[in-house]
Amino acid sequence: MKTTFNITLISDTHNQHTNLDDYLKGGDMIIHSGDVSSSGKEREIRKFLGWFESLDYTHKIFIAGNHDFYFQYHNSAIVDEYEGITYLQDSGISIPTPFGKELKIWGSPWQPTFNNWAFNLPRLSDELKSKWDSIPTDTDILITHGPPYQILDYVIPQSINVGCERLAAKVYELKPLIHLFGHIHESFGHKFLDGTHFVNASMVTNSYIQNRVPIYLGLDENNNIEFLS
Repeated sequence: MKTTFNITLISDTHNQHTNLDDYLKGGDMIIHSGDVSSSGKEREIRKFLGWFESLDYTHKIFIAGNHDFYFQYHNSAIVDEYEGITYLQDSGISIPTPFGKELKIWGSPWQPTFNNWAFNLPRLSDELKSKWDSIPTDTDILITHGPPYQILDYVIPQSINVGCERLAAKVYELKPLIHLFGHIHESFGHKFLDGTHFVNASMVTNSYIQNRVPIYLGLDENNNIEFLS
């Protein structure tokens, strides 16, 4: 019996997804945490979906980001035209693993207001709190576009942390195994804190140059997580 479940994490590809082709060899699951496009137009979304559909992964999951306007102003029926893709927007899915455990995954695109883009809600608002309060307590993998406050959320030009305070409070309460996000390109990386692996998987730099590779994880039956090369 297979002893690990392999997960590939990416985010913020901004129409440059094909640059990752040499690094995506297939596996159990790939997750994209938003900003698949640059301007959120339908043609950009379709290019991404066609590419995502073609990847050799058993499970392909993504959420929208602040550039992906299409998903805020239209329904997600467009995704149904493509095989094997799951789109999450304040919704979840359970994924079976080879060792009998089901992974509970929840995705949400919202973030505190950021340059008047898509999926913005006022910082510290009750509207944001209601989004995070809807996250199930048994979530194993949480996917959001924006980071929690003071975790991989530092914006260099303004020298400030821009993550969501309400989200941070909820994540500290729920303690998922993995919290995946992007949005803040210059804060790419991984941090382990209080039982949760926080991953900013932005694939482009602050200048929108794609020079990073996907993050690969292996999960075992005891919920141990190994970062793979």
